[in-house]
Parts: sequence; structure tokens; C-alpha cells
Amino acid sequence: MDVELEREAKLNAAKIVSNILARTNSLEQMKQSRKLRASREAAGEAMLKTAMQNQLDEVRKGLVNLETSANLAHESRITLKELDEFLAVVPNLAERLKKIREEATKHTQLVAAKENLRHILNVPENVAKTRNYIADGKLLLAHQCLTELENSRDDLLHEIHKLSPTSSQDKGVLRNYFTEVEKLSEELGKQLWLIIRLTLNSVRKEPAIIVTALRIIEREERYDAAALRRKEKDDFIPPGRPKSWRKMVFRILEEAANERIVGNQIEERAQDKMWLVRHLEASRRLILEDLRVVKTACIPCFPPEYDIVKQMLQFYHRCLSAHLQELAMQLEGNEYVTLLNWVQKYEGPELLNHPSLNFDLKEEGLEPLLPKPLIDELTNKYLQTIEKNYKEWMNNTINREWKDWSSPNLPETDDSGHYQTTTPVIVFQMIDQHLQVANTVDQKLTTRVLILSLDHLATFANQYKDAVHKYCESHFEDRGQFTHFTPYMIAIANNCVSFVDIAWKFKKKYPSVSNAKTDRSFENVLNSFEKLREDTLKFLLHELFLDLDKELVKVGTREWLEGKFSVIENVCLTLDDYLRDYNHLKERNFDALKIVLENKLAKSYITSILKKKMTFKDFNQRESFGKKFVREGDILKMAIAKLPDYNTVKLAKKETSPFDSLPLLAEFLRLKDLSMLYLEISNLVIKYPDINAEHLTALLNLREDMTKINVRKRVTDHMSDLKDLGNNLGTKKKTVFSDIDLN
Repeated sequence: MDVELEREAKLNAAKIVSNILARTNSLEQMKQSRKLRASREAAGEAMLKTAMQNQLDEVRKGLVNLETSANLAHESRITLKELDEFLAVVPNLAERLKKIREEATKHTQLVAAKENLRHILNVPENVAKTRNYIADGKLLLAHQCLTELENSRDDLLHEIHKLSPTSSQDKGVLRNYFTEVEKLSEELGKQLWLIIRLTLNSVRKEPAIIVTALRIIEREERYDAAALRRKEKDDFIPPGRPKSWRKMVFRILEEAANERIVGNQIEERAQDKMWLVRHLEASRRLILEDLRVVKTACIPCFPPEYDIVKQMLQFYHRCLSAHLQELAMQLEGNEYVTLLNWVQKYEGPELLNHPSLNFDLKEEGLEPLLPKPLIDELTNKYLQTIEKNYKEWMNNTINREWKDWSSPNLPETDDSGHYQTTTPVIVFQMIDQHLQVANTVDQKLTTRVLILSLDHLATFANQYKDAVHKYCESHFEDRGQFTHFTPYMIAIANNCVSFVDIAWKFKKKYPSVSNAKTDRSFENVLNSFEKLREDTLKFLLHELFLDLDKELVKVGTREWLEGKFSVIENVCLTLDDYLRDYNHLKERNFDALKIVLENKLAKSYITSILKKKMTFKDFNQRESFGKKFVREGDILKMAIAKLPDYNTVKLAKKETSPFDSLPLLAEFLRLKDLSMLYLEISNLVIKYPDINAEHLTALLNLREDMTKINVRKRVTDHMSDLKDLGNNLGTKKKTVFSDIDLN
């Protein structure tokens, strides 16, 4: 291997020399190259010598360390052997020192007894000093002295417990001697509870006193924990432990919260009807302020583990709930909804969700302020109260209405001069007040109140109708007993319109509570008052026609034909007289009355004509008869047409007046060619399909040129022939002849 390396080195050197000799400039630098190569070889040899020397030094040090380690190991074996021989006598030594150990224990006990003796002898003095500290409000010093006294007592009791766990006599003597110490603990506790009870006041003015009290309480908590650990170890527990003062803190805080809530009720119902409103508002302000103080001022004073904000919220919520449940049993009338409304606002921005609090019952894990069964009970009692009020109101209103109807004074008028009574306004105010109050609670209560109100309003409409009918019956039995019958009947009709308008207002005002039940109640109210309005207008016209019929009955008599009776003039004068009162009707009532008046007037007039008893002498007299009732019909038609028309009643388009039938009837009297009779009857039936054989027979009986037997036969035959025509015309429309009964 070495020969190979040497041969390879020589070859490489030959190549290098050959390359150098091949370049001329390299020959000139030969000496320098030789010197450089020689210096490199010398440096390499020096480095090798240095490395070899370092290796030899390290080997020498290793050998020295190995020798030292061998010597130490030998010495350790000798020492361990000597130690084993020395420890062999220790077990026997422990037995021989047993008496010394017992004496040492006694000595330790004597030292402790000597120390405790000093405390025992100083107990009265320390008790007095502690009481003075408590009286002076130096609670930390008082607690320090109390702790020392308790420790002395507990140490002595513990020593007795260890010596003789079953001996109660010595324990009793010792505990009796330290009786004042237990009293001191109670006295200090009373001071602490007073401070804790006034936390919300003190924490703003003197927070240090709260911190001091809590420091003492937390120390006692640690002493309780230590006492319980010792009890697990040797079954000894000091007297009065555990004190559990932290639990007492929470109990006192809850009692204080309850006292503040209950204590702000300073009035009773007998003193002020608004007592509940005042009390609830005072409670709201109190709770809001107290919880704000807890959230801002108590947190720095109370240890984090107290979670004082959540605890106080629970206390106030629990105490308030209990207080309100107790109050709920004492409520009456509108007080039920006052409480329901307040409970509804409790969780809102006026209290728990106030910007300074931002509490949420669900997030805080709290139950509703009042349980649902109680909420339902309060709601039902409130509805019962409303129902009772409505019943009383209905009876009182009917009695007041009857008293007004009997009054010698005219009814009051509105701004438009329409007669009215105060009943609709009172009704509106009463119902609206109940609905507004219910709406402050929730939509469900609003719906129930609306339905209840509408149902009672419909009931009132029926009672109102019965009273009106009774009033009219009394009047028509003796038309002189009521001075202003017509004006008050007008007021009643106007009231019905007002009631309908009120119902529509409620439907528009509370669209959110609309459902099938409210819609039925609403329709019931509308129908009830519409029916009463129609009845009232009929009674008004009945009153009118008691006077008109005295004149209209003269129509068709010989005296009327000869002009001895001024029937139409008297009818128009009577109409003018009544219309002075009718002008006080509301537009809708006036339009409806105008339509019925025209039909009824035409009916009475035509009935008088058809019931005519006189016999005509000739055609001229018959023609005069026809011309006269046509002319008078036109006068009556014009008299009705002159009346105001407000276009408020939704009816089918009116094409003709009931008085338009008079010229057609007159044609039957002027007809000379009886062969045209069938054509005339046909034309009349087409225009008035509800005219019957009795009407036509009575009309033709006016003619002197037709016998009654012949008239009946011809009318019957013609009507039979026209039956198919009537069927082709479809459903018969109702005209004035539908109301004319000649029997």
C-alpha cells in the first residue's frame, strides 16, 4: 500500500515538473516554487507533531483520572462497611430511648399548657378587650382577638379530646369557661350582618367597611375548612364550627332585598285608589337603582367567587315574585291588569333590559316573574271585572236613556245639528279604555277584551231595542205622555249609526287581532244595531202616518173628488211639520227614511184609491177621478223629490217612483174599449210583476160599466194567461204593490 502511494506521488510530481518545464516563465520561478514547497512541507510536519503531542497529553490525564476513581471506590467500600456496622445498633437504641421520647412529649405538652395557661388566665381581659373593639367598630382587631381566644379554647379541647375522647366532663368545664368567647362570636356576627344588610347604602358611601366585613367572613370560611379537615383526621370539631358565614351573607342580602321591596308599600287601597300603581312604580325605581349599584359598586368589594351581580339579581327576582304573588291575592277591579301590565314591562327597557343593566331572564336562568297559572288567573279575573262593569253599565245606560226619553227637554245635538244622546260616546270611551289597557299587556288579552266588548255591545243592542220597543208601545198607547217622542227616536236612530261607526273604528284600530271569532262578533254588532236602526225609522214613520192616514183615508171618497177635503195640502203641511224634526237625522238615516217614506206614502195613497166605495155615474166622472189621483200623486212625488238626497244608502239604481204607477192605474179608468183591457193588464204586470189579481179586481171594480162578477172572471183569466209571461220574466222584483194588502 505504501509503495503504491509513493509511486503515485512520484508520478504526480513528475507531471507537475513536466508542466512547469513546458512553460518558459515557470523556469524563471523555479527557486521560488521550491522554497514555497519546502515551507509547506515544514508546516505540515509541525502540525502533525502538535497533534500527536495533544493526543499524548489527553491519554496521560485519562490515566490519572482512572487511578483517582479507583482509589475513591476503594474508600467508599470501606466507609459503607463501617456504616453498616454502626447502624446495626439503631433498632435497639429506639427501644432504649422510649422513656426519653415520652418525657419529651410531656415536656412539649407542658410547654403548650404553659402557653395556654397564659391565655386561660387572660380570657376575661381579652374578652373585655374584644367587646371594646366591637363597640368601637374596630372589627379586624376584634376578630383577631376572637381568633386567639378561639384557638386557645380549641387547642385545649383538642388536647383533652386526644387524651380522653370519651371524657365529656372536662370538655364541659372548659367549654363553660369559654362561654363568653362564643357570645363574642355572635356579637361580632351581629355587627357583620348589620353591615351586610346595609350593603347597598354603605357600598356607595363607605365601601371599606364592606371590604372589612367580607375579609373577616372569608377568614372564618378558611377556619371552617380547616376545622372540617381536622374532623376527618381525628374526629374533632371545635364548638360552633362550621359557622358558614358566607351562606349567612347571602341569606342576609336576600332578606334585605325582600325588606326593601315589601317596605316601599306605604299606601293601602282605602287611602288611595292608585296605591298599586304607586307601589309598583316605586318598586321599579328601587330595583333599577339597587341593581345598578350592585353592578357598578359591589363588584370591586366582593370576592369574584361570590358572583354578587348574579346572586343579587336572583334575590331581587325571587323576592319580587313572592311579593307580587302575595299581592295578587288582594287585588280587585282594574288592579289585575295594572299588575299584568307591570309584569309585562318588567323584562323590558324600563327595568331589567335598561341600558345600565342589560339583563335577560333566560340568559340568567331565571323563571318568569309570575307563573303562567297565576297569569291566567289574573287575566280571567280581569275579564270577569270587565264583564261585571259592562253589565252594570248596560243597566245604568238603559235607565239613563229612558229617563232622557221622558225628559221635557230636547235631546242634545252634535256639531252638525243631529240629535243624539251621550250613550255612544260613553260606550266608545269605556271600550276604548279597556282595549288600550289590555293592549299594554299583550295581543292575546287585547283580542279577548275586544271579543268580550263586542259581545256585550251586541247584548246592549238587544237590550236597547227592547227598551225602544217598550218606549214606543207606551207612546202609541198614549201619544201625549212623552213630550219629545219624535226627537228622541231620531236621536236613537242616530245613535245606532254612531254605534256602527264605533264598531268600524275598533276593527280598523285593532287589525292585528282580527280572526274568525272577532269577525263574527263584529258582524253581530253591526247586524244588531242595523236592525234597531231600521226598527226606529219604522216607528218614526208609524208616528207620522198616524197623522197622515187621517187625511189619506179620505182619498177616493166623493167629498175628496168634489174637492171638499184638502187632503194633499194637509198631507204636505204634516210632512213639512215632521220634516223639521227629520232634518236632525244623520244623512244615512235621512236617506233611508226618505226611501221608506215615499214607498209607504205611495202605498197608503194607492190603497185608499183601490178601496174606494163610491160608484161612478159615467165616464167623465171616472176620468176626473183618475186625473185627480194622478195629479195628486205628482204633487206627492214632487214633495218627496224636494227632500235632500245625501246618496249614503247603497241601493239598486232607482228607475221609477212608486207614484209612477198612478198614471197606469188611471188608464184602466179612462179605457173605453174593453177589448184593450188585456193589453193594459199585460203592460201593468210587466212593469209591476208583484201586482196581483186582488189589486186588479179592486181597480176594475171602480168602473161603473163592468159588473163585479164579470171583473173577477176576466182578471182571473187574464192573470192565468200572463202566468207564463211572468215566469219568463224571471224573479219578480219588489214594488209598492208587494206591500198593499186589501183584505
